[in-house]
Amino acid sequence: MDQIVADMFPPTQIAYPVIFARFIGAILFGAVIGLERERKDRPAGLKTHIMVSLAAALFAIISIESVHMPGLDQDAVRIDPLRVVEAVTAGVAFLAAGTIVLSKGEVKGLTTGASLWLSGAIGLALGFGHWMIGLFVTSAAFFVLYVLGRLEHGRRQSEVEKE
Repeated sequence: MDQIVADMFPPTQIAYPVIFARFIGAILFGAVIGLERERKDRPAGLKTHIMVSLAAALFAIISIESVHMPGLDQDAVRIDPLRVVEAVTAGVAFLAAGTIVLSKGEVKGLTTGASLWLSGAIGLALGFGHWMIGLFVTSAAFFVLYVLGRLEHGRRQSEVEKE
């Protein structure tokens, strides 16, 4: 039984409270973007953005921890954390592409796809412990989606009224 408990709580490079804080940060930062998409009733909203950000944070943390796992820290085994960044980027891009559709000659969902991709990047930033980078990019994303989105909507309304 002791072996099972030891296996459930192995020693980590990053302390468990820090890992959990990074996950909570990824959830909160993903939620900021997801709430804005949810408010606009987009197909990928709050839950999807949180899940993408949280998954990316998990991949980042696992890549850090795997470098320090017994048996994997030998010279014969090469673990490259940057491959995790590439894998998350490709995986989220595939998911984001699914939100983009061509309807009646118009491309729709492009911004939502981009916001999913950005949520993955923010999750990676948090997973690797780059809180300030994640916070800045989340703030910038909110500005782009909400503030510029309102300006864009106002401009479109003006054009419609002129016609």
